[in-house]
Amino acid sequence: MSQSKQPAILVLADGHVFYGHAFGKTGTTTGEICFNTGMTGYQEVFTDPSYTGQVLIMNNVHIGNYGVKDTDVESSSVKIHGLIARNLEEQFSRIQANNNLNDYLIANQIVAIDNIDTRALVAHIRTKGAMNCIISSEIMDVEELKRRLTEVPDMDGLELASKVSTTEEYEMGDSNAPVKVAVLDFGVKKHILQCLVDRGAHIRVHPAKTPLSRLKEFNPNGYFISNGPGDPAAMDYAVATVKGLLNENKPVFGICLGHQLLALANDIPTFKMHHGHRGLNHPVKNIITGQCEITTQNHGFGVDPEAVRNHPDVEITHVNLNDQSIEGIRIKDKPAFSVQYHPESTPGPHDSRYLFDNFLDMIKQGMN
Repeated sequence: MSQSKQPAILVLADGHVFYGHAFGKTGTTTGEICFNTGMTGYQEVFTDPSYTGQVLIMNNVHIGNYGVKDTDVESSSVKIHGLIARNLEEQFSRIQANNNLNDYLIANQIVAIDNIDTRALVAHIRTKGAMNCIISSEIMDVEELKRRLTEVPDMDGLELASKVSTTEEYEMGDSNAPVKVAVLDFGVKKHILQCLVDRGAHIRVHPAKTPLSRLKEFNPNGYFISNGPGDPAAMDYAVATVKGLLNENKPVFGICLGHQLLALANDIPTFKMHHGHRGLNHPVKNIITGQCEITTQNHGFGVDPEAVRNHPDVEITHVNLNDQSIEGIRIKDKPAFSVQYHPESTPGPHDSRYLFDNFLDMIKQGMN
């Protein structure tokens, strides 16, 4: 547990109050509460840009016990807005670690709270659904915290992707490689880019609001639409760009938010899920091959199942075996496909990395 006995308070939008101990930065933070079921990989989770705007409950009882390492990151900084756990550990046992979790959170300005009954809290969220919350280790007046919480915007309708996207273009991979991929960055994870580079692609990563004309200047053989935070229905600019990409008739691959944007570009609505999918143990069935995958997931929005099933030009490729939600689609008359989950799987099992191979194979076939 945290060495500090400094008190901290967690207040939910429905009025529930939890008392615990302060960890990380002393202060106050707000966001949409959500939970991750993974037992490992907490540093990669904390630095995933898709968690922007969210306060995260880690379900595993001990978080921080193997410390932090400079290379175990998915972006340049911690992206969660706050952290909740049963036991947050300062002491760690991994010889490769550079630092302890408490110092890491302080350096990244993250307010956290532990000594919370996370089993009861997660059960509450699973029943009542995602909602806003506030954590404070400086304000002990519950009524004041409730007042401040009313000022926090809902995730539904919130556009966040452009706030975490790169501000400047950059390239990765061998510039002489035969395969070139233009990446639209809505909050892309580093290991997604690495999975493309590892398969021989030369990539150029573009800011979220890059116009199609600029993407085409790279003369890419295919386009990648990244993951990211916020409500996809609030991203009209991105939907318009994806529609333009589809008209290029070059291979398109979308992950997570990219999956939702591909659906919206085909007039398939998205919706706010009750509490979302987050973890590294979600079972998904590939209904084309009949094989099942254990997947890494992080999303609070989904695509409308009925609209997908009724669409004449869209085929379902993957379904979630827990709730039958749509996990993958492909466009019948175009070389475009997407998945709701994270095939780079950092953290998580690598069952789904074949999707990157499929994308590169699709590109190479189009080049012949």
